[in-house]
Amino acid sequence: MSTNIQQVIAAEKDPALRVIGEKIVNKQRISPEDGLLLFEKGGLPFVGALANFVRERLHGDTTYFNRNFHIEPTNVCVFACAFCSYSRLYAHREEGWELTTDQMLNIVKSYDGKPVTEVHIVGGVHPKLNLEFFADLLRKIKAHRPELHIKGFTPVELDYMFRKAKKTAAEGMKYLHEAGLDSLPGGGAEIFAPEIREKICADKVDANGWLEIHEAAHSLGMHSNATMLYGHIEAYQHRIDHMERLRQLQDKTGGFNTFIPLKFRNKQNDMSDVAESGVIEDMRMYAIARLYMDNFPHLKAYWPMLGRHNAQLTLSFGVNDIDGTIDDSTKIYSMAGSEEQNPAMSTAQLVTLIKQAKRKPVERDTLYNVLHDYSDLDVAQIDVKPGLN
Repeated sequence: MSTNIQQVIAAEKDPALRVIGEKIVNKQRISPEDGLLLFEKGGLPFVGALANFVRERLHGDTTYFNRNFHIEPTNVCVFACAFCSYSRLYAHREEGWELTTDQMLNIVKSYDGKPVTEVHIVGGVHPKLNLEFFADLLRKIKAHRPELHIKGFTPVELDYMFRKAKKTAAEGMKYLHEAGLDSLPGGGAEIFAPEIREKICADKVDANGWLEIHEAAHSLGMHSNATMLYGHIEAYQHRIDHMERLRQLQDKTGGFNTFIPLKFRNKQNDMSDVAESGVIEDMRMYAIARLYMDNFPHLKAYWPMLGRHNAQLTLSFGVNDIDGTIDDSTKIYSMAGSEEQNPAMSTAQLVTLIKQAKRKPVERDTLYNVLHDYSDLDVAQIDVKPGLN
C-alpha cells in the first residue's frame, strides 16, 4: 500500500500537493492552508487515494453499521432555517405533528424483542416540549429497556430547553444524562462561520453555543458526533473553518466518535434556487474530511441522504461507517429530496451493500464496540440465524 500511495504522490504535478501528501503518509497534521489547497487544487484521484490510504491505515476494510431506529417528537419548530424542508413554524402548524410521551414509548415498545441497540431522538424545537418533558421521556425509555442506548437532541434543541429552564449547558447536560441520555448526535452544526449562519439559520444557537454543549457532554464522559452541512452557499474556507473548530475541540476533549458531512438538498425549502453538489464534489468532500479530521476515529456517510449507490462509493473515499438500518420512516431528509424517500434497510441489505464494495461489514453499537462480524457469513443466513435478523 505504501508503494502505491507513494506512486500517487510522485505522479502529482503540483509540488505543494506532493508536500501535503507526504505529510499525510508520515502522519503529520495538515494545516488549514493545506486543507484549503486540497479543496482548491486537489483532484479526485489524488485526494481519494490519500483518503483511502488513511482509512485503511486506521480501519483496514472494516465498515461499520448499527441497528437503530429514530423517533421524531415533532416537526413544529420556533426556528426558520432557510435550508430546512422538515419543520413547520409554530404559527403555521397545518402540516405539523407532536407526539405524546405515550406515543413515543409505543414506538420503543414496537421494537421489543428486536436486536436494535440504539434509539435516535431528534426533531423540531417545539415551545411547549420542555426540558422536563424530555427528561421524563428518557426515564420512561430506560425503565422499559435499560440497555437501549439513547442518542438524542441536537444543541439547537438543547440550547432552547436549557435557556427556558434557566440552566447552563453544564447543568442541563448533567440533568439529561442522569435522566438517561447516553450520547449526542451531530446535528445542528450546519456551517459555523457566522456570515453563512446569518443567512441560513440566523436565529438558532451559534457555533460557540453548539461547541459548548458538546464540550459539556464530553466532560460528563458522554460521546457525541459532529456534522457539517455542505454544498450550498458556503465557500471552501468555511468548510475548513468548520472542521478546524471541531478538530480543536476534539484535541481538548477526545469526545467525538465520528464526523458526518451532510449533503445539502434543495427540495421544498427556501434555498431551492441553490444547485446541489454533484457526486464528484461529494466524494472530494468526504476524502478531504478524512484527511483533515485526523483526530476523529470515524468518518460516516449517512446513506439515506446520499442514496445507497453513492454511499457505497464513499467507502473508497475515506468513509468507514454508513450509519444504520434506520428502521423507520424518518422525514427530516426525505422531505428535502434525499435519494431515499423511505429510508430503511435490513441487516442483510446493509451487509450486501458493504460486501459489494469489497469491504468487511461489522455491526457495532453506538460507541463502536463490535457486536457481529458479518464478513464470513453468508447473507442468506442473516435472516434465519437467531438474533441476526
